[in-house]
Amino acid sequence: MGDPEPPDPARIDLATRLAETARTTVLGYFRGELGDTDKPDATPVTRADRGAEEAMRAIIADAFPDDGIIGEEFGTTQPDARHVWVLDPIDGTKQFITGKPAFGSLIALLREGRAVLGVIEMPALAERWVGIAGRGTEHCDARGRRSVRTRACTDLRRASFCLTGPDTFDTPRRRAALDRLRAAVRVTVYGGDCHNYGLLVSGFCDLVADGGMSTYDYAALVPIVEGAGGVITDFAGNALTQGPADVLAAGDPALHVAALRAMGG
Repeated sequence: MGDPEPPDPARIDLATRLAETARTTVLGYFRGELGDTDKPDATPVTRADRGAEEAMRAIIADAFPDDGIIGEEFGTTQPDARHVWVLDPIDGTKQFITGKPAFGSLIALLREGRAVLGVIEMPALAERWVGIAGRGTEHCDARGRRSVRTRACTDLRRASFCLTGPDTFDTPRRRAALDRLRAAVRVTVYGGDCHNYGLLVSGFCDLVADGGMSTYDYAALVPIVEGAGGVITDFAGNALTQGPADVLAAGDPALHVAALRAMGG
């Protein structure tokens, strides 16, 4: 399979609108009255999660009514459409409800099932990463907009490893794989959720892993990581498509191979 073509300019522009809408909506609730409750799986959800996804869905429906949507809060519509948007209005809701700023909004565009555009929007930190197939990855913050690349690091003993936390590694096999990787790297840092992947592509860390992710958790990350020269797969080294997955991302392809070997024992 060759490199995919970039999405059409109108949908690229729409992704920016969606990111700006998510930022405005979420910040309107941040450190305020959240109305948070628990979902059936005991994970938290707030008015901000629902409000941001509703706003983004309305924009998509108005601009491209034939496009599909996969959203964390309101499910899937038109999943067989050629273009499908994947929305996670707040990635890191636990961070959000405790007033911490390292939460983000994730926006992806799938074309015929393949992620061709991804956005990591960090509302409280005022920064954004955008990955577009065929164009690479850019980072936008108060200093402007610039292309980013992952850094070279082939040796696990020199690698910095970021992960949200060990609690998503909820089986003995997963925990054992995580322990082997933590023992092999130079330093392990916890917390960060999707922000970790932005730091990876900007060259500030070398490895990121998360267990038990859903499509809306990782779809946006694929074009962002790959567009900056990194590799992102499941724990067996397989490409991420749709459905639950354990995710491993590395800035250096050689380090990704080494990490998979370490996790495999």
